[in-house]
Amino acid sequence: MGKFIHIRSSKFPILPGEKEELVNDGMYGKSLAQYLQSNLEERGYDAPFVCCEDWGWWVELTAAPFTFGACVYSGAEENVPRDFACTDGVIGPRKWSWKKLQFVDTSPWVDKLIDDMIAIFQADEDIEIVDVSEEFPDLDASTGVDQGT
Repeated sequence: MGKFIHIRSSKFPILPGEKEELVNDGMYGKSLAQYLQSNLEERGYDAPFVCCEDWGWWVELTAAPFTFGACVYSGAEENVPRDFACTDGVIGPRKWSWKKLQFVDTSPWVDKLIDDMIAIFQADEDIEIVDVSEEFPDLDASTGVDQGT
């Protein structure tokens, strides 16, 4: 995966019915996933759906020649403001493409997505970027302190 963007915001509430969609308790973030879906579409991405996974929320992005999307992770705490981490859904610098029958360098898609998500968050005064790191942040919203850096 590329970099992890640790944000904090009161803007992304738990949505009605979201609890019933969760695979694992406490993995809220549907409202942030929908926010990213909308904002990424405004930047030219094709983002046909969001869905809950066992680790958080997935925003599907279809332009890459491999499975690609934005991942939204949340802190287990239900405090407000909530802490989230966002990243790309790619593991490793290259990925097999069945369309091309070869490995594809993922960095152009990953770098652009990370840059675009940072720009989206920076443009919104209701979102605080806590950190951007290669390490997954400790999303302990109860203390309001990033323990991962």
